[in-house]
Amino acid sequence: MEKHSHPNQKQVINRLSRIIGHTEAIKRMCIEEKDCTEVLIQIAAVKSALNNLGKLILQEHIEHCVVHAIEEGNTEALDDLYEALNKFVK
Repeated sequence: MEKHSHPNQKQVINRLSRIIGHTEAIKRMCIEEKDCTEVLIQIAAVKSALNNLGKLILQEHIEHCVVHAIEEGNTEALDDLYEALNKFVK
């Protein structure tokens, strides 16, 4: 894969930083033996944040990378997209 810039890179990095912070907080909650219900709620929040981040990256990928590849005649990009989608929605 070639290296290229993404229009929403700063937004993606910021979201990842928040997700990392949130997962560290969950780890602390476990160490401090917080209520399991609270931990599960926070895990659900992180899962949701990751899914939303994945959707943002997927949308950006389709709109920029896949469209560009197809315009260049690279239909292999669709195969790569299908493979990524299958892994993402598991």
